[in-house]
Amino acid sequence: MPGDTIHVEVAFALPHKQRILNLEVPDGTTARQALDRSGIAALFPEVPAETFDQPALGIFGKALRHPEQQALREGDRVEVYRPLKIDPKAARAERAAKGARR
Repeated sequence: MPGDTIHVEVAFALPHKQRILNLEVPDGTTARQALDRSGIAALFPEVPAETFDQPALGIFGKALRHPEQQALREGDRVEVYRPLKIDPKAARAERAAKGARR
């Protein structure tokens, strides 16, 4: 029914700090819209603002391909993913190379 609202969460974490915000949003709100409404970026002034411009998003650990189209359901938790500092494959190759030198 138009005008209905749902309850969702928006989460972001650093190694030393995490926040999960509870929101009440209109039914039909997308993951990207929930992030924008949450204002969570203001809670992380130590993080570059562009981190929150177009980040990868997921719902309960499952990455979303099109967060601007993914309508949320009651109880969903939108997770904001930080960019990787190093490619996991490169990190594994580096560790393997170091281990081979021993």
